[in-house]
Amino acid sequence: MSKAVGSLASKGPTLVKGIVDYATPRFNVFMKYARVELAPPTPADIPQIRSGIQRLLTGFRTGRWKETPVKEAWLNTLVTAEVVFWFFIGECIGKRSIVGYHV
Repeated sequence: MSKAVGSLASKGPTLVKGIVDYATPRFNVFMKYARVELAPPTPADIPQIRSGIQRLLTGFRTGRWKETPVKEAWLNTLVTAEVVFWFFIGECIGKRSIVGYHV
């Protein structure tokens, strides 16, 4: 038993270094994308957001949504479901309970 503990203790720093060497580039890539994707919108983004909403409303009024290919409609459905699920997960985290609000 003590031989195994001694062996593990001697290999510990090497194991930790290997984990850090493996994780560092992946973490850097994650942070690169997180800075861009998780940043709040800037005032320069407001016109693009408005035009996107306007195009969406125009397409809805003209019936253009009926011409959406099945693959694109399926992807839109998945994105909508993801947003809804994250909303409910955020609600559960915020109220610190899965069931109801404490009144």
